[in-house]
Amino acid sequence: MRDIVLAIAFILLSFLPFYLSSSPSSGSVSFVRLDPSTFEPIQGKEGGTLRFILNGDPKTLNPVMAQESTSTAVINYLFTGLTKIDIKTMRVLPDLAKSWEEKDSGRRYIFYLREGVRWSDGVELTADDVVFTYRDVYLNKDIPNSTADMLRGIIKTDKDAQNFVRKIDKYTVEFNIPKPFAPFLQVLSAPILPKHKLEKYVKEGSFPTAWNVDTDPKEIVGTGPYVIKRYVKGQFVEYSANPYYYEKDSKGNRLPYIKSMIGIIVQDPDTALLRFSAGDADYIGVRPQDLLFMSKLKSITLYDLGPTPSTTFLVFNQNPSAKIPPYKLKWFQNRVFRQAISHAIDREGICYLVYNGLAEPLYTPVTPANRPYYDESFYPKYKYDLKLAREMLESIGFKDRDKDGILEDPQGHKLEIVLLTNAGNKERETIGNIIKEDLEKIGIKVIFRPIDFNTLVSRLSSPPYEWEAVIIGLTGSMDPYFGRNVWHSSGTLHMWNPRQKNPQTQWEKQVDELFDQGAQELDFTKRVEIYKKAFLIITQEQPMIFIAVPKSMLAVHKDRFGNFFPTVWGWYKSETLFIK
Repeated sequence: MRDIVLAIAFILLSFLPFYLSSSPSSGSVSFVRLDPSTFEPIQGKEGGTLRFILNGDPKTLNPVMAQESTSTAVINYLFTGLTKIDIKTMRVLPDLAKSWEEKDSGRRYIFYLREGVRWSDGVELTADDVVFTYRDVYLNKDIPNSTADMLRGIIKTDKDAQNFVRKIDKYTVEFNIPKPFAPFLQVLSAPILPKHKLEKYVKEGSFPTAWNVDTDPKEIVGTGPYVIKRYVKGQFVEYSANPYYYEKDSKGNRLPYIKSMIGIIVQDPDTALLRFSAGDADYIGVRPQDLLFMSKLKSITLYDLGPTPSTTFLVFNQNPSAKIPPYKLKWFQNRVFRQAISHAIDREGICYLVYNGLAEPLYTPVTPANRPYYDESFYPKYKYDLKLAREMLESIGFKDRDKDGILEDPQGHKLEIVLLTNAGNKERETIGNIIKEDLEKIGIKVIFRPIDFNTLVSRLSSPPYEWEAVIIGLTGSMDPYFGRNVWHSSGTLHMWNPRQKNPQTQWEKQVDELFDQGAQELDFTKRVEIYKKAFLIITQEQPMIFIAVPKSMLAVHKDRFGNFFPTVWGWYKSETLFIK
């Protein structure tokens, strides 16, 4: 477990996180709120096995190719980067690097690696691994990845890529960037990869399929606190402590304290809840509808972690290369159409019916967890108004010409949409049914179809992009720039129209420019204003129709752990966690 799961890219969620927007004021359920400023790890003891829930099978075990949470949830324990973020202070700290120097007003950095760090197979980590990771993998044009998306704001040419990183000696590397880049040190938290294991796949051109789910776990080598010992599809992932992990406690004992973990694969949240109550898992995320069940369990502690940074939304396919009818593409590309649909979303009703009233409506790409970027009075709201939504559709030519209750466009095509989400996610399925019912009230026929999550991800992220509308989610990040692969038109997760060579709309061009401008602005106050302008444009255009934001809540078997400090951004000092 890392100090923090830093979302340097926005990763697709396999299911809605389990949330709570405010602590109930009555009943037998009580909550603990943690204060990072008061927490300091104590000396722990070794031993025991940590058991937790995984919400699905991974799609890949390659950290570069992982874009969905079912994969990242499995492999986050295996790798570390040059830097990491301290959740207490939100400052960048050394990780695989022991220190660095900034030169030439932020255009050159010298990184000094920890000496004697070994990969989990015993081979020493050196500067060659760092150079290989960035030059041959992340900046390889044939390997689409989120880290490259984030670096494209400053690495624009082949020359920039060639000059980006070089080896000075065995334990020293130099990074060169054409201009100052505010989130540069955060970007360097991306996993460092073992050259001795992966170079052959890069040379063969097969890196995107390397370290797939059928790979022998012994071949997957990292510098993180754990290694995968065994993976059985649909059942579990078993971990053991990396015997070469470099972090130690104050007395020189090698971390992590917990030497074994088992991630139990349970796709159905209700089944997962039962497994937790039976003692099969040590902790679990809790949905609002689980509170009554939780109130009947003895010896558990419930943690209210605050508003989640994650977002849930409906998105329409605007990709001209997508395998959808051209007339539907024309609908989805129309801003008035998208705004009309936003007015037809009963966010308040969804907060009540799906989250038992324990959530609040969301209209923007950022949530209250993203302060100071979240400014409720700054962004427009789309009130629930079916009459207005219908009038907006009629203003762009939709009418019920044959009086069958379904609108037609000016060419006579019926306004029919196939809406997808991931099967088994009861929250999203409920949201989809609510949206379907409301859209049909204003003359839109909705075919709502939950499908397998990995199939859904493939449709969203790969040609021929065969989908029309999707209810899905994204994790959040501390720095807005780490969402560049979503918001920049060239991004791989720019879902409505990914990987554009040039922005296809003027508003996307403006957002591109603002995100690149924000990356270069070193004054924090000015950066905030730049990103707020970008989020304002996105909120006005509604390429994603955001729905609701609950808070994150966690249930833990009481007195099970020491040094237990969860947050919405990850677990603080999680390698010091121990079983009492």
